[in-house]
Amino acid sequence: MSTVELSTPDKLEYNYYPVSGGSLHFTVKTPNDAHIALTQGPSETDSMYEIFIGGWNNSKSVIRKNRQKPDKAIQETPNILTADEAKGFWIRWNGGSIALGKKGEAEPFLSWDDPEPFPVTHYGICTGWGASGEWVIEDFLEIHTPDNLEYSYRSILWGRLDVFVNAAHDAHIALTSGPNDTEPMYEIILGGWGNTASVIRYNKEKPDKAKVETPSLLSDGEDKLFVITWLNGLLKIITDGQTLLEWKDPNPFEVTHFGICTGWGAEGKWRVTANGNKFIPLAPKSEPGWNLDNIESTGPAKWTAASGGEIPPNAIPAGIDNEQLYVGRANHEGAILPGKVVPSHGVCYVPWGGAEHGIPEYEVLCGCDATWMPATAGEVPSGALPSGETEDGEILYVGRAQHEGVTSIGKVQGSHKVCYIPFGGQEIAYPEYEVLVAK
Repeated sequence: MSTVELSTPDKLEYNYYPVSGGSLHFTVKTPNDAHIALTQGPSETDSMYEIFIGGWNNSKSVIRKNRQKPDKAIQETPNILTADEAKGFWIRWNGGSIALGKKGEAEPFLSWDDPEPFPVTHYGICTGWGASGEWVIEDFLEIHTPDNLEYSYRSILWGRLDVFVNAAHDAHIALTSGPNDTEPMYEIILGGWGNTASVIRYNKEKPDKAKVETPSLLSDGEDKLFVITWLNGLLKIITDGQTLLEWKDPNPFEVTHFGICTGWGAEGKWRVTANGNKFIPLAPKSEPGWNLDNIESTGPAKWTAASGGEIPPNAIPAGIDNEQLYVGRANHEGAILPGKVVPSHGVCYVPWGGAEHGIPEYEVLCGCDATWMPATAGEVPSGALPSGETEDGEILYVGRAQHEGVTSIGKVQGSHKVCYIPFGGQEIAYPEYEVLVAK
C-alpha cells in the first residue's frame, strides 16, 4: 500500500498525483468542500470526474462530470465534514461506475454510472470556499475473493503489480489481454498444493513453465507482498527482495488486464497497487510558452516487444544520430527505463547509474500521435506518457535533449529535476528538455 499525507489551502486549485488501481481510501480534516478529481492525465483534462464532499456549507455532496451542470448525482450530507476530526472515505471506479462511501461502510452513499466512461490515470485534491484541508490518502485496490477459483478482472496500464494477499493458500493471479480468460494468458499460483509450492502456468496448461517449493508461503493472518513484473515477456514474481519465480515467454503478448482468485478451501483479502506509484507530483502549472491547451492524456500508445535492432511497424521516431532513432524502453537493475533504440547497434540504450547501457531485448513505442513539449527541472506537461519506473517505483517519462548536435532520448525523473539521456557510454543530465506527449 502507498500512503501520502497532503495539505490543501483555501484556493480550489487541484494538485494531481498518479493513481494505480480503481480506488482511493482517504481521510480528510476540513470544515467543508473536500474536492476530488479523477482525470486522464496529471492536470485538468477534457474528460474528468469531480466529487464534492460537504459542499454548499457542508450540507450536500455531488458527482459532476467535465465541470458541467447539472450534477450527475446529489446527496444531502449535513455536517459530513469537520475541521476538528479526520473523516474517512473511499472512492471506487470501474467501467464508468463511480461510487463514494464512508470508511467502514460497504455501501456507497453517492454513486453514478457513466454511459461514456474514460480511463482514469490520476487524481487531484483541493479545498476551498473558506476551507483548508489535511489529507491522508491510501492508493490501492481492495478486493475480497471467495473460495470459487473464478477470476475477477480489472484493467492495468502497464508492467507491474504490487500485490498484498492474506490467504491460507492458493492465491491465483492471471495476466491477460482482455477482461476475462484469454489465449494467451499467464497464470501465477502462489501457495498451491496445500501451501507447499508455487508455479507459473501458460494458458492454464501443464507442464508448468516454472515451479518452486514454497512451504508456508502464505498465511490467513498476515498480508504477504508480491511484486509481479513483465517486460518483453520476462515474467517475474518477487517477494522479500528476492525473485521467487521467473519465466521468459518466447512469444510475449500485450497484457491489459489482471485477475485474482482463491480456491481449494481458501478465501483471500487483497490489496493491489498497479505500477508501484509513489505519489511524486510531476505535473507543473502552465507556464508561458507551453502549448497545453486541449492536449489529452495517453492515446492509443502501444509498447511492442522487439530485440536485436528490430523496429516494429508504426514505431515512434524521435531523433537522428547518423540514422533514425526510436523511442524504446528496457528492463535494467529492477527498473523499467525509457531510452533510444539504435537499429544498427541492435540494442536499446538506457541511462542508469551514471552510465549508458545497451539492452538487446526491449520494447518500442508504437501507434500513437506523439508531440514533444518543452519542460524544465523535472516537470512534465499535461498528457505526458508514463513510460517506466525506477527500481524504487518512481514513474518515469520519455524525454529528449540535444547533445553534441544529436537528439538523444532518455528518461525524465521528476525527483532529480532532470532528463537523463544515454550518450557515449555515459548518463548525462539535462535540466532543460522535451517530453513526449501522446494524443
